[in-house]
Amino acid sequence: MSDPVPSSLRKVVSWHFVSADGVAEDPDRFFTTWDDETDVRSNEVIATQDTVVLGRRTHDEWAPFWPTSDIEPFATFINAVTKYVATSTPLGHDWTNTHVIEGDLADAVRHLRAQPGGDIGVHASISVTRALITAGLVDEIRMVVMPTVIGSGRSLLAGLPELKLEMLGCETTPAGHLLLDYRVRPAA
Repeated sequence: MSDPVPSSLRKVVSWHFVSADGVAEDPDRFFTTWDDETDVRSNEVIATQDTVVLGRRTHDEWAPFWPTSDIEPFATFINAVTKYVATSTPLGHDWTNTHVIEGDLADAVRHLRAQPGGDIGVHASISVTRALITAGLVDEIRMVVMPTVIGSGRSLLAGLPELKLEMLGCETTPAGHLLLDYRVRPAA
């Protein structure tokens, strides 16, 4: 069993909804049911996070939606949490507690990990997740796998270097969702 993240560093936790064939792009295409167990897991994930890193596309989709959403508790969480956006251009939406990452994404996340605080979440941002996994900065990958095969779209994990994962938890919900929690093992 691998050692957990040193207590002096914050964990980076990737949280995604994916189809059974690994597609994470446009989850509204395959995420059609919800149940209490999925809700509990979602709440557990966000309860430990006080910072979120988003890609530009996710920011642009979420910034106009979440401030007026009543989907709780995620709306309250994502609107209040400190958000860092990986982008090279100015943001087009004003969203509370949102900051542009200046410079290199991996360097910015290394800096955030060294600061006091809770977990750092990466939500719905495929490119950011891939870049941080490649840089060795994602500590846990948590997924809700939907019982649907999409057949096309961007995969969350395709094209990454080889990863060794340690199972932290696995649960099947009444709606047929597979809740998977993995620790990313350090490269040898």
